[in-house]
Amino acid sequence: MPLLQAKLERFETLAAECELIAGRALDGGKRELYLRLGAHYRALATDMQAVIASVDAAA
Repeated sequence: MPLLQAKLERFETLAAECELIAGRALDGGKRELYLRLGAHYRALATDMQAVIASVDAAA
């Protein structure tokens, strides 16, 4: 379980970093890239939360 929690935290951190970079990007293409990447990491974090919840429910 600690491994799953660590992955969740990493995805959340990466999402926040991408959103921060997107907010500072001057180039529209790079801003869009980092926004999409941040959204992808947010989706991974959401999926990981569901996995953790299902593991908790099964225990």
